[in-house]
Amino acid sequence: MGKIKGIRIKLIEKIETGLDEIGSPIYRENPVLVDNVLVAPVSSDDVISSTNLYGKKAVYVLGIPKGDMHNWEGQEVEFFGQRWKTFGKATQGIDDLIPLEWNKKVWVEAYE
Repeated sequence: MGKIKGIRIKLIEKIETGLDEIGSPIYRENPVLVDNVLVAPVSSDDVISSTNLYGKKAVYVLGIPKGDMHNWEGQEVEFFGQRWKTFGKATQGIDDLIPLEWNKKVWVEAYE
């Protein structure tokens, strides 16, 4: 059995650059490549939970590598040739208590 390895995805960070005429924030996109991200289809229980909690249908869950300091909440990501959007709170475990290379996970929905 081979070693588990994630894929490279593009995280599109939104960085606030100012305010428009009515005081709403203006953002610019900052694409960042992140290596070794696990991408897995969600379970039927996760679909029900995400819909009940957030009113959004989770399609994938991302496993984020330990040591990654990016903000994953409410961000757009690109993988498998499509653009997706993360939602909900990223959940994180304690590094020393998790044996593999990933310690955070976040749900992903289809982005249109």
